[in-house]
Amino acid sequence: MFSGCSAENPPIRIGDKWTSKIIVCLKSGPRRFSELQVPLRGVTPKVLTATLRAMERDGLVTRTAYPEIPPRVEYELSPLGRTLLEPMAAMCAWSRAHLHELLDARESAL
Repeated sequence: MFSGCSAENPPIRIGDKWTSKIIVCLKSGPRRFSELQVPLRGVTPKVLTATLRAMERDGLVTRTAYPEIPPRVEYELSPLGRTLLEPMAAMCAWSRAHLHELLDARESAL
């Protein structure tokens, strides 16, 4: 492991179930909480809230609250969060290129 990285306190939480999905949902621009729930079927409001708070704390998203009635809150990728789009695209390209090999390896391991 490199300096500052431990299993107990990883520097980024991209590997969790929802963070990368939220990043993809926000890549085209800001969205409201309810607008994130639609493409993220299966996420509970509690988990979505906790994940967005963690991403905000880590500087990956910004939260903007508008003084309106009813209140409106939008989430948007920060400049730091946008830097994850390229490595995520590379991971997706690798997965597409090697999916068949992966599935064959899994099948042979059974």
